[in-house]
Amino acid sequence: MKITKFGQCCLLIETAGKRILTDPGRFSVSQNDVLDIDLILITHEHADHLHTESLQIILKNNPQAEIITNDGVGKILADLGIPCEMLEEAQQVEKCGVALEAFDGQHVEIFEDFGLVQNTGFFIDEKLFYPGDAYILPGKPVPVLALPVSGPWCKLSEAVDYALQVKPTQAFPVHDAVLNDDGIALVHGLFSLHLKAHDIKFVPLKNGDSNEF
Repeated sequence: MKITKFGQCCLLIETAGKRILTDPGRFSVSQNDVLDIDLILITHEHADHLHTESLQIILKNNPQAEIITNDGVGKILADLGIPCEMLEEAQQVEKCGVALEAFDGQHVEIFEDFGLVQNTGFFIDEKLFYPGDAYILPGKPVPVLALPVSGPWCKLSEAVDYALQVKPTQAFPVHDAVLNDDGIALVHGLFSLHLKAHDIKFVPLKNGDSNEF
């Protein structure tokens, strides 16, 4: 599985001969030029995960791409006339030969009920777990975890504890687009230090980086 990081939580996942894009949000435009996308997974409706203008460009460039998401996002896309397929709660499906499993949860609290929307994490090809903005425990072995490491709701100790509960073999950072270069070096270094102590390999992907998992 090859993963390329475009920004915040937008990933290009290449697996089983297919190309999957996650959460095309407003903190990146690189995803707008990607071609040959088979699936688009959207975890929730916040603009850093769903930038509808970018999504429309992506669909124009990739008319064959299918969108997989939850009911919260689905209502927004329906108003725009964009078709999608629901995968939420604990549903499982195989799309384009790739196994997908949904894990519903609520967005981690930012402050009180602000931004508490439906969030659906996805287990992709039985290898990558991408939880979105929720500390969802999949209850099964996770080879690779896309780990949120920053943001207005993300506290380092809670994120590390979450990774230790999931106990992946490897993890890499997402949700860090608001950090400058110094902040990324600091945050990635702290996660690498603390996860290594628990035998979890932390791969410090930056925007534009790719890695084989």
